Amino acid sequence: MTRSSTDTQRLVLVVAVLASFIAFLDGTVINVALPAITRELGGGISTQQWVVDAYLITLGGIILLAGSLSDTFGRKRVLLWGLVGFAAASVLCAVAPNAPFLIGARALQGIAGALLVPSSLALIFSTFSGAGQARAIGTWTAWTSTAFIAGPLIGGLLVDLVSWRLVFAINIVPIVLTLILLARLPGDRAGDAAPRVDVIGAVLGVLGVALPVFALIEQVNFGWGSPIILVPLIVGLLSFAVFIWHENLVKAPMMPLSLFRVRNFWVGNVATTLIYAALSLGTFLLAVFLQQVGGYSATLAGLALLPVSILSIALSTVIGRLAGRFGPRLFMCIGPIIAGIGFFVMLRIDASVAYSSQVLPGVIIFGLGLTITVAPLTSAILGAIEPGRAGIASAVNNAISRVAGLVAIAAASIIVGPVLDVDGFHRAVIVTGILLVGGGIISGIGIQNPVSVPADKLQA
Repeated sequence: MTRSSTDTQRLVLVVAVLASFIAFLDGTVINVALPAITRELGGGISTQQWVVDAYLITLGGIILLAGSLSDTFGRKRVLLWGLVGFAAASVLCAVAPNAPFLIGARALQGIAGALLVPSSLALIFSTFSGAGQARAIGTWTAWTSTAFIAGPLIGGLLVDLVSWRLVFAINIVPIVLTLILLARLPGDRAGDAAPRVDVIGAVLGVLGVALPVFALIEQVNFGWGSPIILVPLIVGLLSFAVFIWHENLVKAPMMPLSLFRVRNFWVGNVATTLIYAALSLGTFLLAVFLQQVGGYSATLAGLALLPVSILSIALSTVIGRLAGRFGPRLFMCIGPIIAGIGFFVMLRIDASVAYSSQVLPGVIIFGLGLTITVAPLTSAILGAIEPGRAGIASAVNNAISRVAGLVAIAAASIIVGPVLDVDGFHRAVIVTGILLVGGGIISGIGIQNPVSVPADKLQA
């Protein structure tokens, strides 16, 4: 039986949204579960940072390789590998008997998660074109961006009503659904070139990310002068430098540096670095602050960011369509600046942590700015690259966003100090706001709109 083009496009979009949502959700659903995890398994803020960053380290380190695998072996096959691996790692997280086991399982989860996002976006870019592509990216953005914000709410409900372990076990439900839908998709054609895996690049990339992050997290325990901190920091930075050099020489790089010759791609990724560092730092500390200082339950801490999800679902598709028609530059400029203002408004929060008067106004402004930003950002970056390299382009952008997020979280203890109090939270709010405003300014200066708008977009 032949499936119509429209039906196939709808199915592709649903699969892409579900697969990416699973990966993104697990990066944020953990935030409100951290106090409950450390109460049961032990550890302080460094353990909390590692539970978050173990996932982001492997996801950020492997996602570039995953993009190359997607372009080489086919999107559908790589998605299948990722979904099965994510299910297995989720079960390990759910049954973790201690903190080191959980951190290791989270690292495995990150490897599997890295296989999901590049293939998902590459599926969209290879299936949609013109105005339809802009709308599809808007829809994808609405739901996957919601994962960043809905995660704390879902996690809070599960922690308060059952156990933090269900935060991981619940992944099996959407994974099974995605596997069923994936089986209905027609097979995609793998790349023409013989499969080449940049193993050296993958190892250097992981070392270049993981070791400096280790130093950032553990410096509060050992001090910057300790060899336990200095050696990993130096080796990690050298590994990253060698990684860049290696990628410029190898025939089949997992991060083709030629992508960065495209203006919108490199400018968009600089903006991505600042915006996603702010997003990760701000939402991570807000979720913990509301519980540890404000006395909120895990569920209420998750509900605090619900307005952002509502705004994203309501407006992202519209914003994606408008960006497809008028170009992404204006949206990428004003969106992050508005989001940054939202965090500056949170400087009004004091020890009472009153939600309606102190937290909610900033959350609403932040949510509006984030919604204006994300769909145009994705379209500008990936739309600048030819469809045949959509997988690796998506992987590079996602790797940059995840690495920016994990470095920001790793640096949290430097910003707030050993104990998260009102003053430390205010410092984090200021840093978050500055990063967001910086991302908007860079986008306004550097992003270029298309010279001419195709007719099919004018008719959208």
